[in-house]
Amino acid sequence: MSNDEFERLLARTHKDVTLFDYNEIKVPCIILEEKRFDDMMKIIAGKPVSVETNLNILQDDLGHVFVDMSLNFSQVDIVEKLLLYANDCFEFFEALAESSLLALSSPRSEYGKSNVFMIQLPKPDRAVNALEIIKKGLKK
Repeated sequence: MSNDEFERLLARTHKDVTLFDYNEIKVPCIILEEKRFDDMMKIIAGKPVSVETNLNILQDDLGHVFVDMSLNFSQVDIVEKLLLYANDCFEFFEALAESSLLALSSPRSEYGKSNVFMIQLPKPDRAVNALEIIKKGLKK
């Protein structure tokens, strides 16, 4: 990956991620723009949805690891795509692999209490496998 490619990817990354404690479990959380989060909640309210989570890992030989995350909501027409720079949020992916949970929220959320949409990963082994690839990529 050239320096220009790295800078382009870095400029596209979603930087607003955090962790919060929920029943003594660290839950990774992606904070979306308030309007995007509210629009999403209006569409899925009262509907039985599942969310397929895909993690595509991009890495170079210099220890830079990006994760292209795609969240595909069933029963509704929502696909959320985010690019995360794993070097800056490694704990996020550790918590994802350990808890098999992912939260989406708005900036005004009270984590673990209100304005949080929790996703149980349907295939938790994907997060575990992704974490192993991320670890190897960061060691280079």
